[in-house]
Amino acid sequence: MTTHDAVIVGSHVMLPSGMADVSIVIDGGVITQVTAGAAPAADRRIDATGLVSVPGIIDPHVHYGVYSPIDKAARTESHAAAIGGVTTMMRMLRLPDPFEVSLPEQLAAMSRHHHVDYAVHASVFTPEQVRGMPFCVRNGVSSFKIYMNLGGEVGHVYMDMRPGSDGLVPSQVNVGNDLVLDVVRGAARLDCPVLVHAEDYEMCGCGMRDAQERHLDGLPAWSESRPPESEARAIRTVSGFGREHGCTIYFVHVGSAAALEQIRRERDDPGTDIFVETCPHYLLLSYEAQRGYLAKVMPPIRTNADRDAVWGAVRGGMVDAIGTDHVANRLGMKLGGGGNVWGALAGFPGIGTLVPIMLHEGVNSGRITLEEFVRMTSSNAAGIFGLSGKGRIAAGCDADIVMLDLKRERRVTPDLFGGFSDYTVYDGIKLRGWPVRTMVRGEVVSDEFEVTGKPGHGAMARRDRAQPGRGGRRRTVTP
Repeated sequence: MTTHDAVIVGSHVMLPSGMADVSIVIDGGVITQVTAGAAPAADRRIDATGLVSVPGIIDPHVHYGVYSPIDKAARTESHAAAIGGVTTMMRMLRLPDPFEVSLPEQLAAMSRHHHVDYAVHASVFTPEQVRGMPFCVRNGVSSFKIYMNLGGEVGHVYMDMRPGSDGLVPSQVNVGNDLVLDVVRGAARLDCPVLVHAEDYEMCGCGMRDAQERHLDGLPAWSESRPPESEARAIRTVSGFGREHGCTIYFVHVGSAAALEQIRRERDDPGTDIFVETCPHYLLLSYEAQRGYLAKVMPPIRTNADRDAVWGAVRGGMVDAIGTDHVANRLGMKLGGGGNVWGALAGFPGIGTLVPIMLHEGVNSGRITLEEFVRMTSSNAAGIFGLSGKGRIAAGCDADIVMLDLKRERRVTPDLFGGFSDYTVYDGIKLRGWPVRTMVRGEVVSDEFEVTGKPGHGAMARRDRAQPGRGGRRRTVTP
């Protein structure tokens, strides 16, 4: 009698066509059948009664390897990802050297230490790195990141550590418009999307200098010093470059009404595809409600009205993807030694809380449907970034499956996810709706908040460069 590797039974399954009560059959790490009939014989029978099975979550925006070397960071942050239901984490790689020098050792180190699958976006800081973009593509890195917030007096950035080294790698960069244009032009030739951190560094530099001269402090001062208008200006600039060269633009961490309105205007001017990512912190936090410096991030969290505007964009279908902008740092690093907002690091951990926040604040609160949740947390990102075989529960796709308990309630604590960070900005918040089992290519890597798999199971995800159709109108994409 022929048996299969595994079969998942009893759950409600989110298929591309909608919810269905079916069994999922798995062989060789791939979904081979989705059947409404009697479940076939299998070596492993996974009972998911009462749960909802959704495609593995893709976090398209993760920073790790900056404050601990990648051989350590891959273990800790993929551990947090597995517990949080993230089956593919996309790293924002930041290298000080030419890609030909530093990329191979980073890819080699990544290949040995992940619990979940991963992919890479290559940040571009120099003309030499622009020339190395084809080398990235030949090595499976087919998307690029631009930091329009870094330049002039605010050009300081920490690059990724070398594997095996614990030393921070400070750098000073200048991502001016000429470099931005060169990256967009180069990515268009390679048929690769460009991810954009859209803040005008000159406006931010002036604003931060003025705020410090006036001895302002706190998250409101941080927001005032980097005004939403700086986002709108950068969005306008890079969108023009995208239209000129036919390059797909993906705006990361959009969190203000002004940025959203500028993107709406750019989408009305056809010529290229524009996609929008927001983050859970822009949907849950505001500087009007937060105290201290833990929620310092770039771009800043804004007002309650901005938070409502982002929810409006999510409900209205304007937002394509949810990324965390997860930063694997520790509390002592985060707060720094200055005793004010200017001395604190920007960014905080969040990969483990993506799913429960979106379930609690979105699905269980009636703001979005489960279908919309799946599109924004999985299937759209798979299509935009060419993640072959990801983002769907269907025959022929990778068996990346997350089983959700929509009724489970739990408080967020710093130690819940086992990552590098020893704090969370969401500490003590009670959320309803959690991932309780995570499967990556047919292997259960996390079960009931315990990681069951070993580092090294995670692999670099297959990618193709078939982009969404040109024409300047956003559309839902499928891998």
